[in-house]
Amino acid sequence: MSDTIEKIKCLIIGSGPAGYTAAIYAARANMNPVLYQGMQPGGQLTTTNEVENWPGNPEGITGPEMMVGLQAQAQRFGTDVRDGWATKVDFSGDIHKVWINGTKELHCETVIISTGASAKYIGLPSEQHYLKMGGGVSACAVCDGFFYRNQEVVIVGAGDSACEEAHYLSKLCKKVTMLVRSEKFRASKIMEARVRKTENITILMNHDTVEVLGDEQVVTGVKALNKTTNEEFEIPATGFFVAIGHKPNTDIFKDFIALDETGYIINTPGSSKTNVEGVFVSGDAADHVYRQAITAAGTGCMAALDAERYLAAKD
Repeated sequence: MSDTIEKIKCLIIGSGPAGYTAAIYAARANMNPVLYQGMQPGGQLTTTNEVENWPGNPEGITGPEMMVGLQAQAQRFGTDVRDGWATKVDFSGDIHKVWINGTKELHCETVIISTGASAKYIGLPSEQHYLKMGGGVSACAVCDGFFYRNQEVVIVGAGDSACEEAHYLSKLCKKVTMLVRSEKFRASKIMEARVRKTENITILMNHDTVEVLGDEQVVTGVKALNKTTNEEFEIPATGFFVAIGHKPNTDIFKDFIALDETGYIINTPGSSKTNVEGVFVSGDAADHVYRQAITAAGTGCMAALDAERYLAAKD
């Protein structure tokens, strides 16, 4: 075996609540986990200013603070946390091969995939500006809707998730304006009916978002385009929610790991097991329903326990 190949008992690909929780459990079980943080160390929560639904933090905590704490806890028990990301895998044999940054080759007894999913955004410079500022752009109504109580918000989307998030926001916000970019919903009829009959949801069909307006710090409105009349107009709003879907970060696994039609990893129900023995999944790479920090952490625990039992059965 080449000297450039490293043998690892438990490799965790990706950080965030899922990866770090898996690392904490794996390290405490003497599995000597190695965790590669990926292209966005800490995952999506590093773009979230306030997290108020994480148990044990009654005053709330910022996403970056939470990730720093989880990383420190994982390292306290001996997790080897490294910079870098997986660029290629080969799960065709008994040895699970993973390449880091296109060069370093790892041979792993177990692999825990915690690569998450990335929210899709429209791509407007103003949208990205206020997203980075934490000033009113969000891709998760359940996470951030609380901060917009009794305010007016805009949400973009046309599918079931967009309808579900709009309905959720309607319970908190004074007014929800829903921008649907085409002439019809992609959502199921029952979800479409739910938003249509909600009094404080205004639905604008065939409308595009031109710009997210603000004072450079926080959002104050949205400039929209009526694609039927070509009229541009402004909608007052303090929050702009994007609900046009998520893309799971699973492309490098597709030749070996079973994925659903949208790219989420298919796990054995009630476990973190994938179709490849010794390879497990946790967090949003397999979860297109809940997508919460607490559920990701729970599946991180499951993945570490499943990996530990897999190794014990081999001994």
